[in-house]
Amino acid sequence: MTDCLFCKIRDGEIPADIIYKDDDCLAFRDINPKAPVHFLVIPRRHIENLFDTTPSDEGLLGRIQLKIPQIAKEQGLDSGFRTVLNTGPGGHQEVYHMHYHVLGGGPFTGFN
Repeated sequence: MTDCLFCKIRDGEIPADIIYKDDDCLAFRDINPKAPVHFLVIPRRHIENLFDTTPSDEGLLGRIQLKIPQIAKEQGLDSGFRTVLNTGPGGHQEVYHMHYHVLGGGPFTGFN
């Protein structure tokens, strides 16, 4: 995907405040935070959303899900956090590269 915003962040073409990266995923702070701590976790491989996953993605999705609490704790979210994964236009997805929003650390604005 040459025009995907998150692929460009992944490839270093667009700067981001990256807080974690490994072979499977990348985490960076949201540029329009809805909570005191708000970061995104994306798979390195371009996947538009959950509709585009297949059984072969089970391991990748599991590794990302297990990594999110570790990153959250590293970001000071010891008492808990919210995870949001928007899928498709009906789910209010804005960037079509699957991404988890991780929010916490105080009141949320705009995420009910």
